[in-house]
Amino acid sequence: MSEENNQSLEWAENLSLDTSIQYDWDTTTNISDDMEKSYLEYSMAVIVSRALPDVRDWMKPVHRRILYSMHEQGLKSSAKYRKCATVVWNVLWKYHPHGDSSVYGALVRMAQDFSLRYPLIDGQGNFGSIDGDNPAAYRYTESRMEKISELILADIEKDTVDFRDNFDATQKEPSVLPTRLPSLLMNGVMGIAVWMATNIPSHNLWELIEAIKFLMKAEDQESITIEDLMEFVKWPDFCTGWEVFDKEALLTAYSTGRGSVIMRWVAKIEENKKWRAIINISEIPFNVNKSNLVAKIWDLMKDKKIVGISALRDESNKDWIRIILELKKDAFPKKILNQLFKLTQLQLSFGYNMVGLWERWMQPKLYNLKELLLEFIAHRQEVVRRRTQFELRKAEARAHILEGLKKALDHIDEIIKTIKASKTKEDAKVSLMKNFSFSEIQADAILEMKLNKLAWLERQKIEDELNEKLLLIADLKDILAKPERVDSIIIDEFDEAVEKFGDERKTKVNLGKVWEFNPKDTIPNEDVMIAFSKKSYIKRVKSSAFRTQKRGWKGIATWTKEDDEIKLLIPTKNHSDLLFFTSKWRVFTLPAYEIPETNRTAKWQPVINLINLQKGEEVAAILDITREENKYLFFVSKNGIVKKLDMSEVKKIRSNWLKVVWVKEWDDLMWVKTTSWNDNIFLATHDWKAIQFNEDDVRPMGRGAAWVKWINLKWDDKVIEVAIVSEDVEYVFTVTEKWMWKITWIEEYKNQKRWWAGVKAMVINEKTWKLVSVKILSEQDKKELEVILISKLGQTIRMTLSWIRKTSRVTQWVILTKLKQKDDVIVRASLIRQWEDDEV
Repeated sequence: MSEENNQSLEWAENLSLDTSIQYDWDTTTNISDDMEKSYLEYSMAVIVSRALPDVRDWMKPVHRRILYSMHEQGLKSSAKYRKCATVVWNVLWKYHPHGDSSVYGALVRMAQDFSLRYPLIDGQGNFGSIDGDNPAAYRYTESRMEKISELILADIEKDTVDFRDNFDATQKEPSVLPTRLPSLLMNGVMGIAVWMATNIPSHNLWELIEAIKFLMKAEDQESITIEDLMEFVKWPDFCTGWEVFDKEALLTAYSTGRGSVIMRWVAKIEENKKWRAIINISEIPFNVNKSNLVAKIWDLMKDKKIVGISALRDESNKDWIRIILELKKDAFPKKILNQLFKLTQLQLSFGYNMVGLWERWMQPKLYNLKELLLEFIAHRQEVVRRRTQFELRKAEARAHILEGLKKALDHIDEIIKTIKASKTKEDAKVSLMKNFSFSEIQADAILEMKLNKLAWLERQKIEDELNEKLLLIADLKDILAKPERVDSIIIDEFDEAVEKFGDERKTKVNLGKVWEFNPKDTIPNEDVMIAFSKKSYIKRVKSSAFRTQKRGWKGIATWTKEDDEIKLLIPTKNHSDLLFFTSKWRVFTLPAYEIPETNRTAKWQPVINLINLQKGEEVAAILDITREENKYLFFVSKNGIVKKLDMSEVKKIRSNWLKVVWVKEWDDLMWVKTTSWNDNIFLATHDWKAIQFNEDDVRPMGRGAAWVKWINLKWDDKVIEVAIVSEDVEYVFTVTEKWMWKITWIEEYKNQKRWWAGVKAMVINEKTWKLVSVKILSEQDKKELEVILISKLGQTIRMTLSWIRKTSRVTQWVILTKLKQKDDVIVRASLIRQWEDDEV
């Protein structure tokens, strides 16, 4: 071990505590009280020195110090740019005992035209962007004051405001600025202190000045209401534009100092060169990062939370905002706008919290609009009075000197003789004061007067200047004696400021509440057909696209893929809500207008783009329940299993899905019908069997309950059609794969019980093939309804049912139509109402 280590150990062993020292504890102070006092002092320091603005000049300390430091350095709008590092370190050295990042951050924000409605600093270099890009370091950027900032510091050298010691008492800084502009409401402010915060939006300068002038000219300021002031200060005016809603909410905010208003971005629905609809976003929300906004829209497109947008481009530059959303041909622009309002920052609420410091920046207070304007008026009145008093003192001092010079020139010979007789300058001053009753200031001015003042023209200049000063003194005293003259001067200065810096407002106004867009307001409620294929493709077609034809016609084509065929055809209206029942016991809801509308021959859309299906899951049934008055849902599976469910259990479906039925793995849900409470159920199978039974035989069960097996089927047979037999039903309409049909009386299908095999629905031979569709009809239906038949290869035909004669269940069939392809077969038949303007 080294000698140095040995010495250290010896010193540690010899170390002992002096136990003779006694400690006197302060038993009168409670630690909780002491912590509360310390925390209160800290809180007030943050509130007063950093976070909240003074209601007189409406500046936070850091902004006030930056502007005053630049004023001291001569960095006016006409000066050369100077490195921001010089400004920052001058502020830190003299006035602001905090980090350089806080000072530079405030300086940068004062130079950004997307942060302040009226920027106060003219920056040169990279001062950041609306995309969230950081500004360059202060050693690279340069700055000077904007012209409008000179009005905020005007007359500060004329004793218009009080000065106080800086943090180390080596410098003096202004406690407030003698601003001629209402900069708090003009540019707004946001600050977070301890226990409190402030958030005030920016406003239009011209509107603020008009409101202040209205207050100053009013004979009875007490009678002026917030509503009166809002005739001038209508709304906030943000630097990035926007549209503001709800005058009632704004009135509450301006009246109480607290409130919230809805703000939306500005966008136009236009057409591009390809005649496709586009959304042009030209103004984005205040304090919103544009890049993050574009990324959010892209994520919503990628996650399919917003569908209908084919392309997204940001074409903005430093001069304007232009975000382009190209829409798909079948998209609804206003619906997409509404989704953007709800899912992005393109609609925000601005929370008013108009807190400021009063009583010489020592007391935080919540203000309303009128109180803020009155505080600013009082501050301007004090500044003008103090400036007038300063100018009066200067004028009186100069007049006093001029009076002495004039008197000296009137007695110039005696004055010269007295001076020549004096041994020193001090003797001459004493003699002048004694012999001619000059003051000390006048005597000094006479002794320093040049000989050229003896010329007659110079004497005349002195007399003229004296007369001007006397008139000025009288005018200044008159100003101080008459408050109305002070107000007149303030108003004149306001008019001058508005003439230089007043501009049109950028934010649009909407007196009503924010309008929640409803796509149904812009989409006509037309009759449409929802077509769904076996390969899970879907589309919406106007019903008028299918014109009525006569028996034997070949029909018109609807496009399907080669290996696909139409599974469901649902007549409905654009505004109807559809229920999508799937093979995995789930149900989704979707408005009909959200299904892409196309013509008959256009391509289809995958249904998975509209509802979130699982792997292997298929849509079993689509139901329109918008105008449904029935009480129950009746489910039928492929193998003849049935279940009845109360309609109320599917009225409120979650945004994703709802579990309604539990289907066994070996069976699939195929039909969903609506029933009242005493309807008959009609089931038809592929192998020509049909059974009718009363629904009362099947009791209603909950969504998680089991099923009931009803019809006894062969191993290779399956249910192909389910229909509800109400009291007015009289006929059964059947269609085969080989385009044959007939209408039979319903009485020929007797009611049967559970597990029965049913009766034959037709005479079978090599021409008929198997059943493809069975429909039930009333007498009125037979007169008014039409049938749309769809083949496997996409051929369609529409015919009226009134031409078909009634036959018995065992008679021959009628050829319905001729198919273009011999190997083509009918796969679907749907009934729809006739239209008055159809071609018959």
